[in-house]
Formats: sequence, C-alpha cells, structure tokens
Amino acid sequence: MNYTWDTNFVELFNRCLERYRSGDEDFTNYYSDDDLAFLKSIGYKPREFFDFVEDFGDGGVPSLTTAVLIASVRRDYFHVEMNGAASSHEIKPDELPGKGEELEGFIWLPRIIKKARGKLRGELDPDIMYCCGGDRRFLSNNNIAPADFLRAVWSAEGDDSKIVSFVRSQSDR
Repeated sequence: MNYTWDTNFVELFNRCLERYRSGDEDFTNYYSDDDLAFLKSIGYKPREFFDFVEDFGDGGVPSLTTAVLIASVRRDYFHVEMNGAASSHEIKPDELPGKGEELEGFIWLPRIIKKARGKLRGELDPDIMYCCGGDRRFLSNNNIAPADFLRAVWSAEGDDSKIVSFVRSQSDR
C-alpha cells in the first residue's frame, strides 16, 4: 500500500466528495473498515480527512492536490518521527493562540505554528483544521504553500525563530 497510498487517498477523497455533494454530510458513515485502516496507516483521523472534503466541496479550496501534499507531509512525519504510533494528546481550540496574536510582526503566526505542530503529530481536536480559511489567508499573504509550511515547522525542530525566518524569506519573494 505504500507505493499507492496517494492513489488510495485520491480515490477515497473522490468517493467521500461524491457523498458530500449528494447531500450526505454525516461523514461517520463514509468509511469502510478498509478505509479506516488506510486512514490510520497514514496517521489521519476520519474527521481530519473529511474537513478537506467538506472545504473542497463547499468552495473548491484547498484543492485535492493541496490535500494530498499536506497528507504526504503528515504521513512522512507519522512514520519517520512517530514510528507509526498515534499520539494520545489532543490540542483543544482554547489552547490555540488568539487569532490576533503575532510573532515578530506576523499576525496569525503563533496560531498556525501550534496548528502545524498539532497537524504533524495528529493531535488536533476535531474542531481544529490545519489549512482552514484563516490559515489559507495567512499562507497566501506570505506566499507559502500549506505543505511547505508544515515541512518548515518540522525542520525547525521547535525553534520558532527558524519558522519566522522561513516566513520572512517567503513573504519577501
């Protein structure tokens, strides 16, 4: 399944999108046991996957390509850093920095950093989405692809100054 995980992701995404567009918004009924095993194998939760289906179904963003790229980073982190073992910790919405908080002049940056770290570890509460509208606005305004931001957060190894430098270098382009 490793060789074709991305194909499986796209097929599942399209099946779920078809159900969503038909009016079925109860994602808990979307997945077979095989689908759930697949999601688990890439470090994804059912709601986490559905958030991308729902946003795409409602507005066409983020794109399926973006969803696959984000999943690729998460999957790699899950296997490389977490040895395929899911975290039991969950970040709650009230634990996120405020939407107006800033880091070195970048409003939203503290919030998206915490969300990106949570996304990498699979620790986001079902009511938190990495790459939500606010995240997309921040990333777009700073000329950063969502998956590239995840990689930058991963490679920074907890050093926020490296993330600030990355954001600054991208937003200057």
